[in-house]
Amino acid sequence: MADLREFHGPNAGYVLEQYERYLRDPQSVDAQWQAYFRGFTPADLEAAASSSPAAGAAPRAAAPGIDVRKLVAAREMSRTIRTRGLTAARLDPLGSEPRPDPALALESYGLTEAELESLPAAVVLGHDPRSPNLLAEVRRLRQIYSGSVGYDYHHIPNAEERAWLREAIESARFAQPLPAGRRKDILRRLSQVDGFERYLHRTFFGQKRFSIEGTDAMVPMLDEVVREAAGKGGREVLIGMAHRGRLNVLTHVLGKPYAMMLAGFQSAQLAPGAEDQQNTDEPSGDVKYHMGWDSETEVDGRPIRVTLSPNPSHLEFVNPVVVGMTRASQDDTTHPGPPTLDHDAAIAVLIHGDAAFPGQGTVAETLNMSGLRGYAVGGTLHVIANNQIGFTTDPEEDRSTRWASDLAKGFEIPIVHVNADDVEACLAVTRLAFAYRETFGKDFVIDLVGYRRWGHNEGDEPLFTQPVMYEAIRTHPTAREVYARRLVDEGVVSADEAEAMAKAVADELARALESLGGGAPHHEEDDEHSREGHRRDPLQTGVAAERLRELNEALLQRPEGFAPNARLDKNVLQKRRDALDAAQPAIDWGHAEALAFASLVSEGVPIRLTGQDAERGTFSHRHAVLHDAKTGARLNPLQTLPQATASFEIHNSPLSEMAVVGFEYGYSVRDPQALVLWEAQFGDFANGAQVMVDQYLAASYQKWGQTSGLTLLLPHGYEGQGPEHSSARLERYLQLCAQDNMRVVYPTTSAQFFHLLRRQAAFLGSEPRPLVVMSPKSLLRHPYAASTLEQLASGTFNPVLVDQPFGGSGEEVTRLVLCSGKVYVDLVGTGDEQRADRLSIEGVDRVAVARVEELYPFPAEEIGEVLARFPGVREVVWVQEEPRNMGAWTFVEPRLREVLGELPLRYEGRAERASPAEGYAHRHAAEQTRIVRAALSGAPRLEEAKR
Repeated sequence: MADLREFHGPNAGYVLEQYERYLRDPQSVDAQWQAYFRGFTPADLEAAASSSPAAGAAPRAAAPGIDVRKLVAAREMSRTIRTRGLTAARLDPLGSEPRPDPALALESYGLTEAELESLPAAVVLGHDPRSPNLLAEVRRLRQIYSGSVGYDYHHIPNAEERAWLREAIESARFAQPLPAGRRKDILRRLSQVDGFERYLHRTFFGQKRFSIEGTDAMVPMLDEVVREAAGKGGREVLIGMAHRGRLNVLTHVLGKPYAMMLAGFQSAQLAPGAEDQQNTDEPSGDVKYHMGWDSETEVDGRPIRVTLSPNPSHLEFVNPVVVGMTRASQDDTTHPGPPTLDHDAAIAVLIHGDAAFPGQGTVAETLNMSGLRGYAVGGTLHVIANNQIGFTTDPEEDRSTRWASDLAKGFEIPIVHVNADDVEACLAVTRLAFAYRETFGKDFVIDLVGYRRWGHNEGDEPLFTQPVMYEAIRTHPTAREVYARRLVDEGVVSADEAEAMAKAVADELARALESLGGGAPHHEEDDEHSREGHRRDPLQTGVAAERLRELNEALLQRPEGFAPNARLDKNVLQKRRDALDAAQPAIDWGHAEALAFASLVSEGVPIRLTGQDAERGTFSHRHAVLHDAKTGARLNPLQTLPQATASFEIHNSPLSEMAVVGFEYGYSVRDPQALVLWEAQFGDFANGAQVMVDQYLAASYQKWGQTSGLTLLLPHGYEGQGPEHSSARLERYLQLCAQDNMRVVYPTTSAQFFHLLRRQAAFLGSEPRPLVVMSPKSLLRHPYAASTLEQLASGTFNPVLVDQPFGGSGEEVTRLVLCSGKVYVDLVGTGDEQRADRLSIEGVDRVAVARVEELYPFPAEEIGEVLARFPGVREVVWVQEEPRNMGAWTFVEPRLREVLGELPLRYEGRAERASPAEGYAHRHAAEQTRIVRAALSGAPRLEEAKR
């Protein structure tokens, strides 16, 4: 072992670190170090210190009688400053005292300032410090880690990331002094932010605006992100945020004109006669602080698009939507194979509330997607607009953690807390966050600690519940005032110049309001709320038989030596080769889907499909991704298809519904030409995404003019699997249907599904709507659901299918049974025994069955055509396996009565229930049998019906 005097600077720090570990646990260092430290004395360290370069620079560093344990304590203290210094940081603009960790106190280590001054900084810190001795270096570290910024990154396990952050923070690389001109620009921007809120408060007193006041720095921070993104060649910045500060961001970051903003306040009062406008098909719109905006701007000559996504009051649910939009903007889908992903093309910025960040589960779901192959966007920048309060709820009542941002620690995301009144520090940490994302492709959280100047909204009285805080806020200067005083004190601007900036904003707003004398200004985006009616003429979606043969063969090709599971190969894949020429229908659900996808990508339609176990399919029906039985190598035939001219991607999703559906919705909005699908593992799992369904899929067009062609595949059908795996809650989607907002279908054959997918892709370019598919489970490989090549090659999707499964002639039919979905198979029976049972029912030959395959838009015309086909029908029965208060019955009943006129209509199915299905297979089977026999038996004879 070398003499200690050979170690100095960082190397001496390394030796000291080993010694520190030895003192805590001798077994934690190797045998050589143990032997060396057993004979280690303070004299050894004194000699080392006196001969080190640091000691030469600072003679007092080599004071006699140095205690090695003092050096160890000093090193531990410097580490604590880095890891716990944020607890002493001055983060609250209102001046509340921080609660520092006791371990930050000098006395906790038995040290004095004189002793620190005598110690060489390099030996203790393990790097070449800027300060001549340890006391000066400790003071510098305290200023960095316990000033107006608090850094929290030591939970990150990656040493490279920690080292990068430490160097960037301690070198002040992103916090260099700004030139005077730049500082004036910042003051001018803060004057706009502050002046806008003051003008609204004075001119439209009491109207809700959810002002930004208290976190004003958010606007220049967003400006900084746009500037950085443009400088790095980015094409887009996409922003998601709730209502707090939204109006200010709309007008200043996205450039929505003042006149349009003020018009929204003018029109808040009811216009004359508006109370009489009830049954209108016009878009309903939304409150001004939910609306989005899209703008093109230039930064230093570089064009960049900035988008603020609209959102509902469900605070954090816009998060995955914006991330999905960002991924769509990063993907190049114009070529075969998987999309080409460019993370630098678009940047996602999410602005959170301090109560909502830990409180809303969709935040955790969105963070969890950040590192997943199918969802990553190269890092999202998060800003917590920290008001230090919920609606009226104090922090200790709304979270179990000290910091609002602590949730992010579990995802290994760095966090920086910053005082919102120190705007230059806010911009510095924004630059740090952007550089970290650029370097490591990961999320970054900025906890912008501010306050809320008014109540939850401007009509709310906060003194009722937080009197002390709001007394402090009442006398606290605004961020603009704080920064203006600073620049005046430093001679950057004069007081008159600062005041002139504020006056200029007020004058501009007054002119904008005066310009509204002729009514609200027009904007071309206002025209996007026009919508064509639903196209009733069917689209021809067939694909030539020879083309399907070519695609089928290409899908079955594989690289030499690639061998999938033998049973899968024999029982599924090879059967697909023969199915096209089979005498009986043999193209099952998964096969028809694969052919539909192959035909679409060959026609230039990109496809994205995700869901829990979507690659294989929950019910082992899809097998879109094959795995070599020996090596585990993956093969996606739709990505190697020689005929493809667009991309195909499929991903197994995380165990999430809310965030994943939101992500796919956002993706479909941003890439309207792509067929985007999400598949639930079981249909009822979509319950976990109910906010996305209610607020986005069903209502986004009416509220915001935002269109989506997202397709949901929701396995549905009663097979005796219990209440949790039977119903996809069809009734909920139908209840949301109005104003041609989406399509809800329940197809029963693979050909119908084939044409449905192709029809949805065809609609994307002209009439995009969300498509909700009640997809099968037991029918996936059922003979009754299989189709022929001819059925795929010709025709289109049929909203209604009708047949006479029990024989008889059309003239003799007196009962028309209407149903939807899988219950049709129960009605007609499968296997010889069931078929014989059905045919034994008295009068069954006088029954025809029609399947309503598309429930919305409701196919009234097609059902009328079915009735005309059977002129002897004297009664109509609606049959479903769902309880009476669920399924389609409550939706179809009034619509059917309009079509049927005087014809009687009755219901057969389960009685009203609280739970959707039985929990025991034998009870399920008995109930299915009862429903079938009640629906089919007792059809009147034609002559009896006439009497």
